[in-house]
Amino acid sequence: MECVSLLFRTILLRPYVFGFLALYLIIGSMQLGWPRILVWTVSSYVLALAAEYGSVRWGIPFGDYSYIPATQGRELWVAGVPFMDTISFSFLSYTGFSCAWHIVAATKIGPFKADAPADRPEYFGVRRSLTVLIVGVVTTVLMDVIVDPVALMGDRWFLGKIYCYEHHGLFFGVPVSNFLGWGVTSAAIIGLNQFLDARLPQGGFWSPRLQMVPHLHLGGFALFFLVSTFNLAVALWLNAWKPFLVGSCLAVVFLTGGLRIVIKGRLLP
Repeated sequence: MECVSLLFRTILLRPYVFGFLALYLIIGSMQLGWPRILVWTVSSYVLALAAEYGSVRWGIPFGDYSYIPATQGRELWVAGVPFMDTISFSFLSYTGFSCAWHIVAATKIGPFKADAPADRPEYFGVRRSLTVLIVGVVTTVLMDVIVDPVALMGDRWFLGKIYCYEHHGLFFGVPVSNFLGWGVTSAAIIGLNQFLDARLPQGGFWSPRLQMVPHLHLGGFALFFLVSTFNLAVALWLNAWKPFLVGSCLAVVFLTGGLRIVIKGRLLP
């Protein structure tokens, strides 16, 4: 009962995190189906928790950092890591995957129309490709480049000071090792789910209802926009102009280029 109570308090304390989580579950269930998105959520949490546990104890893979137990007793912690932090990997990694899936699919089967994608085999098959894995990892790391400098300033906003790095990093206080760790962890999450996706049943209960949802192929980009905008808005509120300007430029370049490919076709002939 104590875990349930702490989880409820976590939702009340971190409503923005669980708002993003709810959107991810809705979009992901429509793109992949409920069984696959639940598998994604559980597997990503387990892998992320292992990565977080390794980092706070041995500095692998994110580098040397530690969590500050200021909110223990107020929100759910698991193995010395805030639950809300670890569960964030599910929607961040899926956002990177979904954007990559539809960017790569558009280059192979042509730009998407206004309605939902048809159930063409190549559309579904491409999501398990190595190219989607690589682009998905890069996209996920890009999101962390935007998010992490703002999270590191948590003592100045309602996130709170929940962690710190042992050494001041080069990127607004964030060390390069953190981004390398995000690359390794997101590659493990996306790669494992690509592997499982090919081995889970097809059809019926296991299939999404893509034809019923217009513009569903833009779901990942919508998540990218919302997560980025939230963090950039916090940076602007804090008058953290450099992280705001750098993050804004990265977000605009990615969204403009990615949506250009998905909606109108390849950038290059």
